[in-house]
Amino acid sequence: MSLSSKEQDRLRSLEKDAEEAYKYMASDEQSSTFKNEELIYELDAAVPQPQTTTSKKFTRSEIKETKPWVHFVAGGIGGTVGAVVTCPLDVVKTRLQSDVYHNVYNTSVKSGNPIKQAFQHLSETGGALRGMYVNEGVRSLFKGLGPNLVGVIPARSINFFTYGATKDFLIRNFATTTNTEQTWMHLVSGINAGFVTSTATNPIWLIKTRLQLDKSKLKIYKNSWDCLKNVVKNEGFFSLYRGLSASYLGGIESTIQWVLYEQMRMFINKRSLKIHGTNPTNKTTKDHVMEWSARSGAAGLAKFLASLITYPHEVVRTRLRQAPLESTGKPKYTGLIQCFKLVFKEEGFASMYGGLTPHLLRTVPNSIIMFGTWELVVRLLS
Repeated sequence: MSLSSKEQDRLRSLEKDAEEAYKYMASDEQSSTFKNEELIYELDAAVPQPQTTTSKKFTRSEIKETKPWVHFVAGGIGGTVGAVVTCPLDVVKTRLQSDVYHNVYNTSVKSGNPIKQAFQHLSETGGALRGMYVNEGVRSLFKGLGPNLVGVIPARSINFFTYGATKDFLIRNFATTTNTEQTWMHLVSGINAGFVTSTATNPIWLIKTRLQLDKSKLKIYKNSWDCLKNVVKNEGFFSLYRGLSASYLGGIESTIQWVLYEQMRMFINKRSLKIHGTNPTNKTTKDHVMEWSARSGAAGLAKFLASLITYPHEVVRTRLRQAPLESTGKPKYTGLIQCFKLVFKEEGFASMYGGLTPHLLRTVPNSIIMFGTWELVVRLLS
């Protein structure tokens, strides 16, 4: 059907309004950390047809967006669920990273075959879990859970919020008309989020590490509060920030994870739009579940790859947070470089990957659970 000259002019005007509204949608997406598909659906559905008598310019207030407090709450809940479920593996990982327990669990000679070595690591992890359960009881599997949970809520909230706010700022000020969101923006946002989160939560993770390395029969600390008082009294306030340099180094892992996740998420969203179009009613419940599972799985895969690349910093961070030696009263590891050199000299390069198996067994499902729960809670609260 041919359109009159007046209708064609009106259609061009509406297309121009839609293009101008797109930049507002992009900004709102960034401020909520993840792209919200509902924004895409709503904007596409909002483009009027030729017979519409009036045109309208969209504003930020008219585009549905998720409030920042929702991400704080959802991130905290997601992190909490993941931390509780995977806590036993976190305890085992910490012990395998530490030289205090290094000789206790690493009793077998490692094979040169990578496949056999992987099975040996799995066997050691299972043996460590059984040993803790038999010798120290069920509660030993959840040591450090208290400060872990206390740290998870602010850490996840700060991380998600800082990442989204930084990316939103970069897009507002440096985005081009042809490419509003670029990989370098993900890199900078990830680094900033890791820096802010590490600085704010390092004392909590130090206390968690001390509690997990505290042997049941020779208990030094009664609880988290007692550990905090003991550390500040005997080692000084700034000792709460031991391992902070390694945590900053760990920001590389966080950044890699963010970049990989963003790329995979955008691929999933583009594939969804290609198959189902912009109308959400075209999707069945099964389609929604499959896409949610794919996005959650992408978070786990991103964490897996990032951990393999940057894992040695985890070992160094744990060593730096250990309690001082009983014989001298001074810490064995005094700095990032000194710790790297000493561990490599005394225990070899393989020790830099001590506890990798339980770490991956914990962090990969933890990321899947955390991001999956986060998305569900955001949808519920929105």
